[in-house]
Amino acid sequence: MKRFNNARAFQAVLISLAMAGSVTLARADIKDYEFQLVDQTVKKGDAIISVRLVRKRDGKPVPNAVIFATRLDMAPDGMAEMATKIAPMPGTESGVYRFKAAVTMQGRWQLSIGAKVQGETGTVENKLVILVQQ
Repeated sequence: MKRFNNARAFQAVLISLAMAGSVTLARADIKDYEFQLVDQTVKKGDAIISVRLVRKRDGKPVPNAVIFATRLDMAPDGMAEMATKIAPMPGTESGVYRFKAAVTMQGRWQLSIGAKVQGETGTVENKLVILVQQ
């Protein structure tokens, strides 16, 4: 009987260690992710803006994030009130998120973007500056 209880206790310890190890290894910090512009410049008019969500540690793209906040304005040039609508478009590659926007003026535009990464708590938020040219 004592041998049976020791074996069960040993199994319980092993299971606990395995579960604790998998929990700590499975998660990264939300600060380990960032958006990066695919192209630093776009043409004035109907522009396609592409951003890549990557894990900073290894540079790998992060697919299936839920984009919930986007704003495009001219805050870098002191005109934050000069904003335009931005609409999501289908992606062409894993971890790349595309948007269509009508940019009516040359200059620096700021894309503010927020997303939830699958399996992580918190929000990835970045402000990226895009140069709009003629």
